[in-house]
This record gives sequence, structure tokens and C-alpha cells, in this order.
Amino acid sequence: MKAISARTRAFTRTVLSTLVLGSLPGAAWAADDLVMAVCEGTFSGAAPAELVDKYHPLAEHLGKALKTHIIVSPVCSFPRLESGMAEQRFDLVMARPADYTARAIRDHGYKYVAQVTPDVSCVYLVPKDSPLKSLADAKGKRVALPEKTSYMGQLCVAELRDAGFDAAAKAQFVKEQAVVMYQLKEKNVDVGGVSSHSKAVSKEALEKAGLRELGRSRPQPYFPVIASKKMPPAQVETVRKELLALSESPSGKALLARLGLNGYANGGDEKMKQLLAWLEKK
Repeated sequence: MKAISARTRAFTRTVLSTLVLGSLPGAAWAADDLVMAVCEGTFSGAAPAELVDKYHPLAEHLGKALKTHIIVSPVCSFPRLESGMAEQRFDLVMARPADYTARAIRDHGYKYVAQVTPDVSCVYLVPKDSPLKSLADAKGKRVALPEKTSYMGQLCVAELRDAGFDAAAKAQFVKEQAVVMYQLKEKNVDVGGVSSHSKAVSKEALEKAGLRELGRSRPQPYFPVIASKKMPPAQVETVRKELLALSESPSGKALLARLGLNGYANGGDEKMKQLLAWLEKK
């Protein structure tokens, strides 16, 4: 019989452990194993097995640095993400939207590790010939934004609130950013909000669509990594060091490319603490 490689054994173990963890909370695994929850948010569309396959190389990389095995636990349900963090079932969490991880830091003792670069903002767009000059001019206008409960929707609403427009009560909320763009191009709305990570906000795309940028919300963390209060500080620092170093080597860059990420940055701890206060401000 052909020998099974160590990588294949590790990957199989990860998949099986993930399935067990997903269906039987509290099921047994090796005492020194760590569990890394991954949640890509509502718009990912990836199946659990796809998330395991996608993030296994990162788990393997971090596990080697920590001299332990890291199980990838895909989380496709926000209630499961919240309960898992509340019960400290996840040693590491990579999750978007970032308000969930911010609550885990505030309410459950999780520790900030790093965040993906760049930060994300709500970009407010208007037709190229619009007379509007600033976000304050949106007051009384027709506004289309991403779904209210989404992270981007929350960022869009909060910045408009600070500019004097009650977007939570008066904006039109849609599920797809493509609908925002359509409404703008057809001039069915006066202002539309989309993610700064969207290709639609590039100079070329805006020119083609006949749109221009009116303003942006303040930048906020995107897809942060946090660690359970159970993890020793030395382990947390090792994970941080490894994440920050990924963009500095060919192998690390290849791993980031597999994940569709640019790299990781440090220094967002205070911003994560302030995020919820800003979003929840009345």
C-alpha cells in the first residue's frame, strides 16, 4: 500500500476534527491541539470543506511555529461564532465582519492579534454631474446602502449619522453592492455606499460608470485575528509575529495569495476597542 504523506494525514485529521467540532461541540481531540475558527461572513458562499482546504496551509504554518497542531473550524453561522467565542471554544478566530471580533474582545476577554491590510471604509458615490459636495449634503437625499446588518452597512450608516443624516431610518438597503451601483447609474438614488475593497471604486471603474467619490467613512479593521484569553501571551506573540512576516517572504506571499489577502498589520488594538462605541453611538 502506498504510504500516506504527513501532510495528507494532517489535512485528513483537520477535516475530520472540523466535522466533529461542527456537529458535536466539546468533542475530544488531542490535548495540545488549538482550534482556529474561520468566518468569511455572509457573502462568502464557501462551503465548510472549502474553508478548511483554503485555510489549512495557514493553520499548518502557524502550527509549526507554535509546535502544535491547529484545527481549522469553519464557521458559517454568526450565532455559532458568537457562542463559540463566548464559551472560549476557539483559541484563534479569523472573522469578518469585525464587529463580532470586537465584541469578543470587549465581552469575552479575547485578545487582539493582527488585522488584514488595508483597513476598510464605506465609499460614498454620486453621479458624476451631481451637485453634492460633501456627506452633509446627503441629508434629505435618496441614499442606497448595503444591507443594514452587514459590516459595510453599519459603517455607511455610522458615518452618515455623524454627518447629520439618519441613514438607519431613511436609506434604502440592498443585499448586493451591484444593486447600489445600478441604482446610481440609473439615477434612482442620489448617493450610494459601497466597500473600499470593491473593484467598483477604482478610478477606471468609476469613470466607466459615470460616477465619482463624494467621501469615505473612517477606516476600520477588516478580517482581524483574535486569540482566546486561554492562550499564553508567548503563543499570541508568536502568531502575531508569523502573520506580520508573511508578506516578507516568497512562500508567505504565496500563502497570502491563496487566501486572497495583501498581508497583516499590527497596531489596531485601540481601533478595535473604539469600533463598537462608534457603531453603537446614538
